[in-house]
Amino acid sequence: METPGTPTIPNSQSDNTPEYQHDGHPSDEGAEPYIDCRDLFKIFKKADLEVVALRGVDMEVEPGEMIAIVGASGSGKSTLLNILSGLDRPSAGQVRVGQRDLLNISDGDLVLYRRLEVGFVWQATARNLVPYLSARDNIELPQAIAGKDMESRRARSLALLSILDMEDKADRKIHQLSGGEQQRLAIAVGMANSPPLLLADEPTGELDTQMASQVFKLLREINRIYHVTIVVVTHYPGVAEHMDRVLHIRDGRISSESHLESAHAGAGDTPPEEYLVVDRVGRLQLPQEYVDKLNIQGLAKVEIAGDQINIKHVSRNPRPDQAQRSNPAENA
Repeated sequence: METPGTPTIPNSQSDNTPEYQHDGHPSDEGAEPYIDCRDLFKIFKKADLEVVALRGVDMEVEPGEMIAIVGASGSGKSTLLNILSGLDRPSAGQVRVGQRDLLNISDGDLVLYRRLEVGFVWQATARNLVPYLSARDNIELPQAIAGKDMESRRARSLALLSILDMEDKADRKIHQLSGGEQQRLAIAVGMANSPPLLLADEPTGELDTQMASQVFKLLREINRIYHVTIVVVTHYPGVAEHMDRVLHIRDGRISSESHLESAHAGAGDTPPEEYLVVDRVGRLQLPQEYVDKLNIQGLAKVEIAGDQINIKHVSRNPRPDQAQRSNPAENA
């Protein structure tokens, strides 16, 4: 697929461009997280109404790690993904991806970031794929926009189609592919420009359980082959079996994380172990079922017993009543 007049992107993109290895991905040397969010806020304003979507998110993702973010609708998971993709800007806090500071980034660098350093997979295939192009041409299109020559575009598309086991479907149009094949092709399109980060928003939301499992296995294979960092937002119940970690977000903040205790654990084995997340300033969210069971509201007392912290509900109101405030001498 030729795209005449396509501009060539210079190699020296900006002073903030991360240093890459020969395979196009950031080096793991230095052991710094590839994604680093600190006290991240996002506030949406509509007329006189303000909605706080993210409330001080702290999150670190290592290079080459594959994680999932789960949570109820409106919890902030898609907002967080949009910020990491450069589609939205945070309101406050810090968010760094590689060497990019996404809070303070120019519009030009943001375009280059979205084009070359991050791939995105949407739930609806209509947002991922151009219907009148073939499967191979869909993979080549982002490369053509980035200014890559036809030979390298063709080699990359064939390599990705081979991983998808769809080499025989390279010339088929989108309507000639099944739903599972379309979503697998969408992952290949997201990986077209060899980004070090791949983001997926509900990539299995329109697939049955069997197809969903195949998509997650493909993401793991992509992660293994290209050492790409992958962040997935999903409601898929068996996602922990395919991920390094699962982060649980509630009310705009990461509340807990879970993972399989054994690297060989899988479906039907011991359920993932869940751990509460304590952020950098000591905040944590108690699971809602604990709050409901213990009826913890308002005030609580915290006691340290060895290496344990005990949180106790205050059964009586310790605050002075109106009479005590009016006559402090009588209560001295």
